[in-house]
Amino acid sequence: MNLANESGTSRDIYDWNYVLWAVRLKLLAAGFFIYLGVFLLAHWLSSWISASYRTLSGMEKAIWNTFMTRSLFAVQSCGAGLWALFIDPVFQADQVYSQQKWSWFHCLIAAGYFLFDNIVLHVSNIVFRDFDMVSVLHHLFAFGGILVVITNITSGHYLILVGLLLEMSSPSTCLSHVLLKTGYANTFLWKANQWVLIHMFHCRMVLSYHMLWVCISNWNDVVDNMGLPYFIVFFMGLSIFTLIINPYWTYQITERFFRLVDGNSSNTAVKNKSSGKLNSETFQKKMI
Repeated sequence: MNLANESGTSRDIYDWNYVLWAVRLKLLAAGFFIYLGVFLLAHWLSSWISASYRTLSGMEKAIWNTFMTRSLFAVQSCGAGLWALFIDPVFQADQVYSQQKWSWFHCLIAAGYFLFDNIVLHVSNIVFRDFDMVSVLHHLFAFGGILVVITNITSGHYLILVGLLLEMSSPSTCLSHVLLKTGYANTFLWKANQWVLIHMFHCRMVLSYHMLWVCISNWNDVVDNMGLPYFIVFFMGLSIFTLIINPYWTYQITERFFRLVDGNSSNTAVKNKSSGKLNSETFQKKMI
């Protein structure tokens, strides 16, 4: 187990003793409160800047701010995921047992984010009486999968880090949602962004198949490394995501490109093909 990056210094931001429960829990809490702060800041800035945001319902505001928060988390996730997937020689050499101090840091901060994201989702479901089984399963398995990093100090980080790279679609999802809500759907920018989003979802599918292949081709080692209970949770979640959830979401966003549908609102907006206008109050005003 390589818990240290030998090139690091004692003052390195990643130079923590991750074997200690106190350190792991502090970084998890840090991730939680950092992204809670981002969520609240997104609400404050959006209320100040966007007239369209102020007209949204409470549920739609929560969705808006969740997308904003997830987009910032995607920056951290993609940086860590790409480094592990293509650059870091330790993870290139060993995809099962390898660890780095920088990977500990990012995994624990990410665990804090996923805890925050689950709480927001479940509180929103209760407050707004809305329940999306696909999203609930996705969020629960995401947090359950990364929980192994907190509880098992010998677990390898490659699969977790590559899994974080699945957040690559979040910035485009956020932009698509904001353009939709501010009345700029069916513009060139929205359509171009939707093409990027569709491409990102296909990349996610390739990436999730890669993760499945790593699990299957190193089956005994991965089970031994994670421990059977955590491996069951991780592999079950990854399989459901790869074979069901990701293709379903890819279908949804592709359909949205050809037939504009707002899946996050009860006021569904569709394009009126006879007039070329949008049949919803959401698109009657273009204001930011």
